[in-house]
Amino acid sequence: MPSVRVLTVDDHPAFRDAARALIDATPGFEVAGDVDSGEDAVGAVMRLRPDLVLMDVGLSGIDGYEATRRLRFVRPATVIVLVSASDDALEGETAETCGAVAWIRKQDLRPSLLQELWQIHGTPRG
Repeated sequence: MPSVRVLTVDDHPAFRDAARALIDATPGFEVAGDVDSGEDAVGAVMRLRPDLVLMDVGLSGIDGYEATRRLRFVRPATVIVLVSASDDALEGETAETCGAVAWIRKQDLRPSLLQELWQIHGTPRG
């Protein structure tokens, strides 16, 4: 079965590096790429066609919510998970309204959670 291809969108290089290492360490997942802005996310999704996007909510310019809305329009099959360093529970409610499948804290991201999110929200691939 092919690996789940993951794109990370975050304006902090340290988080992109950590996400890359986590994805590489998660069986059944591979890094599709990473970008540092919501604007670049749309082009990257169209070009790289990832299965899953880890989208930071606090991006400058087009924030993660608006980037998610745009991605849902151009490539609705892509599963988008919003990530944030914030503990604000209201962000989780906003995730649903913009088309993301979940909102998680960055510090909670680990291989088992990545696998669980895909198991629950992943799209069937043939």
